[in-house]
Amino acid sequence: MLDRHLFTSESVTEGHPDKVADQISDAILDAILTDDPFARVACETLVTTGMACIAGEITTHTYVPFADIVRRTIERIGYTDASYGFDFKTCAVLSTIGRQSPDIKQGVDTGGAGDQGMMFGYASDETEELMPLPIVLAHRLTRQLAHCRRNGGDGWLRPDGKSQVTVVYEDGVPVSVDTVVISTQHSDSISNKKLHQAIISDVIEPSIPKSLRSKNIKYHINPTGRFVVGGPQGDAGLTGRKIIVDTYGGMGRHGGGAFSGKDPSKVDRSGAYFSRFVARQVVQRGFAKRAEVQVAYAIGRAEPVSVRVDTFGTGDAKKAEEFAKTFDFRPAAMIEKLKLRRPIYKQTTNYGHFGKKGLSWEE
Repeated sequence: MLDRHLFTSESVTEGHPDKVADQISDAILDAILTDDPFARVACETLVTTGMACIAGEITTHTYVPFADIVRRTIERIGYTDASYGFDFKTCAVLSTIGRQSPDIKQGVDTGGAGDQGMMFGYASDETEELMPLPIVLAHRLTRQLAHCRRNGGDGWLRPDGKSQVTVVYEDGVPVSVDTVVISTQHSDSISNKKLHQAIISDVIEPSIPKSLRSKNIKYHINPTGRFVVGGPQGDAGLTGRKIIVDTYGGMGRHGGGAFSGKDPSKVDRSGAYFSRFVARQVVQRGFAKRAEVQVAYAIGRAEPVSVRVDTFGTGDAKKAEEFAKTFDFRPAAMIEKLKLRRPIYKQTTNYGHFGKKGLSWEE
């Protein structure tokens, strides 16, 4: 009997308030790593109407102008007008940054993990990117929304937006798109009819291949009917609240640790990146069609407490796990292998940390 089911993933634009926060945190991280590759950074950001607040722990020998970085990041995203309720010129910038705890430092300095926890990496052969199709399509839609906003002629699109894609699977293979949801912030001047037509013709159709758009595909575009108030004015944003968007759209499991604003000594980030690197190797070398790698750590210890591979019945799980355990999962080794002590993190923040070219864990 044919196994037929639906799976849904979502993505958000760079102007979504949580992503604004992520981008500020990663911009500060990159600025510090440019001059101090061994800095310890855990930068959290809160954005709301007229205000951005950065907090956390940073230990470094360099200096970076926090407020300037915050404002440049907000400007680059597109919040350039005070009428949006949040803009780079008028927002307040608050900073409450401390140093990393010496109790944590003593464990990390010897090459140990900065915290306990488990991280997951996932790969699937269903797309060229070795990523699940639903999250790949969801990211394409939000990228296209941003492209239209920056290059469109009418100027009615605003920075905040979301997409959601539901894919039909038959016997584990994606065959068509069932439903597309897009919510985009817009100016007060555009009609719902014009907005719907523009989103379908300029965003959905260029992003989702015709072969996947069935005749019964359903579109839900700005389902509430109005999305004028958005961004940090419409909803407060926090670093690390889009961890499923950042990873596999819910297809692979997640250990719970966020990425943005954390230097690579934090295994929440480096462990997740390396697990993805190993999961890709498992699939590329033919051990399985789908693979999920789990690694777990104890604070202050370099060797992981466990490494596990799940192939979901698509390959030889025992051989896949034996292969995965040939990789060195110690934090210092992962950092060296993937060259993570570089200012590379702004390019990871939007549209997922995986499945993008130019990242060492994707090579």
